[in-house]
This record gives sequence, C-alpha cells and structure tokens, in this order.
Amino acid sequence: MTIFKVERAQGEIMLGIIYLILAGMLGYEVSKMLTEERRSVPGVNRIWLILPASFGAGILLLTWTVYIISWFFSVVGKVTNPLLYGNAIAMTGTALLLILTAVRSHKRTAAGSEESKKIRTKTTEKLISNKKTFKREAILFGLLAVFITYMMFYVFYIKDGILYSGLTVYGDYAPHTAMMRSFSFGNNFPTQYPHYGGADVKYHFMFQFLSGNLEYLGLRMDFAYNIVSVASLLGFLMLLYQLALRITGKMCGGVVTLFLFFFRSGMAFFRFAWEHIQAGDLLETLSENTTFIGYTANENWGLWNFNVYLNQKHLAFGLLLVTLALYLFMDWLEAGTAHKEKGFLWMKNRIFSKEGWKSRNLEQALLMGLFLGLCAFWNGAAVIGGLLILCGFAVFSDGKIDYAVTAAVTILFSWLQTKIFISGSAMSPQIYLGFLAEEKTVLGVIKYLFWMSGIFFLGLAVLVWFMRRRERTILMGFLFPTIFAFVLLMTPDINVNHKYIMISYAFLAIFWAWSVCSLWSGSLRSDTMEIAVIGAETTGEQRIDAKKLNKSGKSKALRITGKILAVVLALCLSITGIYDFVVIIKDNGPGRRVTVNMNSDLTKWLAENLEKNDLLLTPEYSMNEVTMSGEMLYCGWPYYAWSAGYDTNYRAAQAVTIYTTTDSEELKNVVKQEKITHILFEEGSEFEQQQCVEDMIAATYEKVYETEDGRIRIYKTSE
Repeated sequence: MTIFKVERAQGEIMLGIIYLILAGMLGYEVSKMLTEERRSVPGVNRIWLILPASFGAGILLLTWTVYIISWFFSVVGKVTNPLLYGNAIAMTGTALLLILTAVRSHKRTAAGSEESKKIRTKTTEKLISNKKTFKREAILFGLLAVFITYMMFYVFYIKDGILYSGLTVYGDYAPHTAMMRSFSFGNNFPTQYPHYGGADVKYHFMFQFLSGNLEYLGLRMDFAYNIVSVASLLGFLMLLYQLALRITGKMCGGVVTLFLFFFRSGMAFFRFAWEHIQAGDLLETLSENTTFIGYTANENWGLWNFNVYLNQKHLAFGLLLVTLALYLFMDWLEAGTAHKEKGFLWMKNRIFSKEGWKSRNLEQALLMGLFLGLCAFWNGAAVIGGLLILCGFAVFSDGKIDYAVTAAVTILFSWLQTKIFISGSAMSPQIYLGFLAEEKTVLGVIKYLFWMSGIFFLGLAVLVWFMRRRERTILMGFLFPTIFAFVLLMTPDINVNHKYIMISYAFLAIFWAWSVCSLWSGSLRSDTMEIAVIGAETTGEQRIDAKKLNKSGKSKALRITGKILAVVLALCLSITGIYDFVVIIKDNGPGRRVTVNMNSDLTKWLAENLEKNDLLLTPEYSMNEVTMSGEMLYCGWPYYAWSAGYDTNYRAAQAVTIYTTTDSEELKNVVKQEKITHILFEEGSEFEQQQCVEDMIAATYEKVYETEDGRIRIYKTSE
C-alpha cells in the first residue's frame, strides 16, 4: 500500500462533510416519490419521515456509486489510488445533478401558474403540520441525538493519538476497523475480508466502506465511524417513532416505544436480585458487577440489550430503510384491514379478490425494492428481517402485487451482489429448531422466551385480545422474524439469529408502549388505534370526543390505579435493560478499554510496504497496530471469519504448521501453497494454544522489519 495519512488538513476534513451533505441532498430528491404527496396524517409532522429517508437513500446511492467507480479504476484501470477517482467523479456528478435539478425546479416554478406556487407552499407547510407537537418532538430528538452521540463516542474515540475501544464492543470493532482501513489506507478492490485475506468477502461491508471512505476524505476514524452511526441510529428511531405514532395515535406511544427500545425486558434482573438478596450481598454486587447478567445461553454476552446497536452499528442503517418500507406499506395493510367483511369472508377476499392483488403504487414498490436490495451488503439480517415482516403484512393487505415486486427487486439485487462478492453459496440455510433454547421443544421455547424476555413475547397473547383487526395483523407481521430465528439457521453461528429477534423486539415494543400509555390514560382498548388509521373519516372534533368518552365515568381511584399499573408495567419491561445499561457504562469506562496507538511505526511500515495482493501471517490478532494497517491477514482472530462462513479450521492448522515446524522444506511448501508473502513473529505469541517458534522462519526467510523494542519481527517470503 502507498496511501498513509496521519495529519489531516482542514480542507481535507471538509471533503468528508461535503460528502455527507451531498448524500443528504441527493437522498431528498430521490426519496420524494416515497415521502411527498402522501395522504395527510392528522397531527403527524412529515419532517421526521423526510429527514431519515433522505439520509438513508442518499448515503446508499452515493456510496454505491463511489464504490463501483473505484472498483472499476482499480480492477480495470489498475490505478493504486482508486478512491481518488471514485470520489471525484461521484461527488462532482452528484453536485451537477443537484444543480440541474434545482435550476429545472426554479424555471418550472417561475413559469408556472399561481396555483403551482400555492401547491408548493402547501407541500412545504405539511412538513410541520402540528407546531405544538413539533416543538416537543424537536426537543425529544435533540436529546436523543445528544445521548446517542455521547454513547457512540463513549465506547469508541481517539485522544492524543490513542484509540480507545470499550470492552463490550471492541470484539466487533476489530474486523470493522480493519475493513475500514483496508479502504482508507489501501486498495481493497476486489474486496477481501481483512481477517481472512486472499479470499472473497462474505460479510456485509458497505457501512465499513462508507466509514473508511470518509476517513480517506479527511475525517478522523472515530468521527468517520461515529457520525454515520449516530445519523443511522437517530434516523431509524425517528422512523420507529413515526411508525409507533401512526399505529397508536399517541405521542406517548412513540416516546415509550423509544424508551423500551433502549431498555430491554427480561427476567435476568429479577432472578439475579433474588439470588443476591438471599445471599445478603445485593447492593455490594450491584455496585461492583461489570458483566452482563443472564440465565439463558450467551445472554451474558449482551445479546439482547442496547450494546447490540453500539457494536453492530450497521444494523441501525439497515433498519432505517426497513422501517421506511414498513411505514410506506402500512397504506396497503390499512386498506386491507379496513374492509367491512369479517372472519373467513374477509380473509378469503384478501386472497382471492381483485383488490387483494391489484397494484396500488408500482413505482413506490419498485423504488423501495431497489433500496432494500442495495442494502443487502450493508446489513443482510436487516433486509431479511424486513422482507419477513412485509411478508406478514402482505397476507392481510390489498395490493399484493406491489409486495411481490418489492420482494422480487430486493432479492434480485441481493443475488447480484452475492454473485459479485462471494465465491460459491452466500448462505447455507437449514432447519434448526429451538434457537438457543436448552430444550428444543415447544415448552422449552416458551420457557426460554420467558427467561430471556420476561412477559414481552408471551404477554402478547394477552394484549391481542384488546386489539382490533388492524393491530393484530401488524403484530403478526412483526413476529415473523422471531419465528424465523427459531426455525432456520443461515450461518454457521446460531447466535447470529439473535438479530432477527432484536428486529421483532424493536417493532413489537410499540404494542407494549400502547399498553403503558393506555393504562396511564385509563383505557386498555385500541380506540385511539382505530382513529389513527390512515384514510379513516375522522375529524379533530371526533378525536376530542373520543378522548372525552375515554375519560367519562372513570373514577379517580381507577385512574390512579391505572397510572400505578402503567409505572409497574414499564418497570417490569425495562428494569433488566436499565441494569444492562449501567453495565455498559461501567464496562466501557476508564481502565476498561482496549487501546491502539494510531501513530504506530509498525502500522505505517505495513501500510507503506505491503501491496494489495500481499498476505500477512500473524498470530491470532483481534484489534491492534497490525490490523489498523488495513493489510490482509492470513488468519486473524478465527471467530470473526468463522462466523462469517470461512473455513478457519483449515487455515488455523496451516498457521500452526508454519509457526511450529522444524522442517525447512515443509515450511516453504506450506507458505507457497497458501500464498503467504510475509510472516510476522511476536515474542511470546501463540496460535491455537501452541507456542510460536521463530527459529525455522528466521533461518529460511529474510527479516525486513523489526520494532524498536525488538518484540515484533517481520519476514518476507517472496523475492
């Protein structure tokens, strides 16, 4: 590699900011078809729909454009700095396109009638249809932005040339930062997986490409990674709030949904507390404990809490686009559930009637399919989860042709990407019943869900009796990813299926938020939900009357009881997550962070002296000065590559042979066979619990680098 940057000039940093601005402006123009000229929802401020849609669509399209152009210049043009051409062409082209669009729009408005100007003014006004609510929402999202920004930089930041990564997240950041550096410092086209170099890339990497490209454009790594992470999570939560508001008809429903998103439900805290109450050391244990608690398989990894969104930052970006799709397809679902037929006749008409299949908006379906399809290598689990929910929606919706078109386009673009990036099969789906439940039976799964999530999943069987047809069908769709997680295995690591349950959890929280708000207001019935249906013939006066009816006849005692129950329910649903959050703060605080010297001479030497086709054998490294060079490792930390679908057992065996053999010919044969160009030896290192030995390596190959402290030496195996 020949690209290595430490100092960033102010002008360079601006390029990264300009990139993000261009992406947002491009996304606004492209997503207009999805976010404008929609039927007005009383009291809903569309600005919170438009902002995340613009960010998601713009980042998706501009980043893919940069990647494709850079790939072409690297693979076909054989240039050593392809991102220079990719960014220059894509950003210039986007700027010109935006200028032309603005000029055309201005001319059209200037030459148009007064009526066209009135329409434009009316459209602008609809961005904020309820100013009172907008002020509250602006405060809510402002506080949310501050909180998310604080948390992202709390677990991952650079200070005085040292990178600090918290203990609960660094394991995931290790392959992500290596992938980022393979683009910002190198020429990773065609793209390889840095912890398993010399092969294809099976892991969705485009979010890391975006972050690496922003670092290339001048942003410091922590800013490049965290800015897009904050915007992705904030955008997803804006849309989740909008979806909750649409389903429940209450701002309270949206706010509580966000609260439950951050603080999960579970029985872990109650069981943990009871055990330590009996032991008499509860307060001491709570204050000293720095690990996640849990009594189900791997729950103590933090599989179910907010830590997932801190270490899997690309998940939020995928869910942003998925939630946009769900919000838009709510029109189709609400049309299907609004029919007057009941029971079997209603269900029969959803399958066999003309309305059940006739396209309602083919253009939107095509565009949404394109967005979801292009998102496959940003976060594949989010796309699969989104398609599963849409499948659940489609069963009860009108306009099934549009669902089919969206799914077909999504699958087509996903398939094309897998054929380009992956050699062989992308996934190996197989039936695997029971997920992580100890007992792979129906009763075992029920017990698992209870201990893992408390009343969250099982309690939905009670809530459904208080819902109307619309809400029941929505709930059914939201459950599809969870059902999928307990039935199918897509990768070698069953733990990865937890993402599908997390996706269901985020959306199902809407119904528990509705329950809490309904108890607080004194009515556990979905009247407000019914009023919120898009297209329902309700007026502002009817809404006020409904609220009056809701409160009439309620005694003060019952209202107080309802509020108490609401608080108790909210605590039961969140206390485990609240304690998990305390652990996140503790376990990523001072003294509990992995550090990497970002100005390392070793990093610099590797970046400047190894080329794109070189392959470096190292001990089982996770995240350190070597991985920060962005070089391709023969076999880094094995779990990363294994969980992504690579055969790490084979390479680990070859690595052990190289590091332990006493036969020079065997060493040469294995190194040549595996196309390893450099071998790194570190004093006291091991591979697969076997001590690494340098003698034969040093006797066979030329030493080309040694650190000042003599701890690390690098040998070149090729001429």
